[in-house]
Amino acid sequence: MCDALVIGGGPAGLMAADALLSGGRQVVLVEAKPSLARKFLMAGKSGLNLTKMEPFEQFLSAYGKAAPKLRPMLKQFGPDAARDWAEDLGQEMFIGSTGRLFPTVMKASPLLRAWLVRLGEMGLETRLRWRWSGWDNDGFQFETPEGAQRLHPTVTVLALGGASWARLGSDGRWADLMGNVDLVPFAPSNAGLRVAWSDHMSRHFGAPLKNLALRAGGLHNRGEIVLSARGLEGGGIYPLTPALRDGAELSLDLFPDQSADQLAAKLAKPRGKQSLANHLRKTLRLSPAGMALVMEVARPLPQTPMELARLLKALPVPHAGVRPMDEAISTAGGVAFGGLDDQLMLRSHPGVFCAGEMLDWEAPTGGYLLTACLATGLWAGQAAARHGL
Repeated sequence: MCDALVIGGGPAGLMAADALLSGGRQVVLVEAKPSLARKFLMAGKSGLNLTKMEPFEQFLSAYGKAAPKLRPMLKQFGPDAARDWAEDLGQEMFIGSTGRLFPTVMKASPLLRAWLVRLGEMGLETRLRWRWSGWDNDGFQFETPEGAQRLHPTVTVLALGGASWARLGSDGRWADLMGNVDLVPFAPSNAGLRVAWSDHMSRHFGAPLKNLALRAGGLHNRGEIVLSARGLEGGGIYPLTPALRDGAELSLDLFPDQSADQLAAKLAKPRGKQSLANHLRKTLRLSPAGMALVMEVARPLPQTPMELARLLKALPVPHAGVRPMDEAISTAGGVAFGGLDDQLMLRSHPGVFCAGEMLDWEAPTGGYLLTACLATGLWAGQAAARHGL
């Protein structure tokens, strides 16, 4: 018997443990990998984007159809609370030009070290290389280096992650153990797009296309993408994943700050003996990668200035769907909110709560993913701390 159990040592699990300890519970946290928060540390290698500092309703809208369910959790632990939490752990923070919040040191490791020190001082007991292998009546079975183990906690928080980045621990294997819990199938989110390029595009692989407006289905975004051997990558395309994985067409506005009329007026200037492609490149200062993309997907080019301008404002890019799930940054799907009460407790398993990316929600990169993992971990941990008292 143990008092409180947390299964999963990522940000959601650690925050749940923090809340349980703060609520006076004795906590055991188990993690299948040899160390904690591996995906969190990987995300911080290029600069830990903790959250996005923007008005709450705008922030909440990034969560799409899951926003109503996540509202109370993000209201309690939103951008301001995330900043205060990190600063309370001794991390100096700054807001970038796009509103994204980063530690001044940019890395995730100092924040994680400070957090683990505090959790240790609060009495957290951690067991590594313990993989959950199934239910044991009112408890849980684990595969460990010492053989099969069982724990029978009073309350439990599951923070098992999604199904991308298996090598870091988010492999989704837990879904096969959930029994009668209502699950939504996993799907890739924040994923690159598969495009079958011709050989002529190879010289441009790795080149960015900046300041684009992108549309797919009813979704739109503004940002940057990168041409790769496998297709398109980057923050500009990732928020469109929900529409793209459903087969929506992708179109790019290469000049979002100019109207079709303005572009047509420039293209109507005499081009002399220049080819239409050279005229287009020189007149509009289109980058070599941008010009290559236009020629790849839209030959033969329209001949009139207005037709060409309209093409550049809505360039169709044929694709073969999003990249596989294990290449995605995150996943949609998981435990359905319908199977949880408003405290994130499983209706089928009283005393067992769920948090983090294992819940059925998705959001774009840019701080939204991490903030919601922390917020749901806090919410579930606080509810678990109160349960049965």
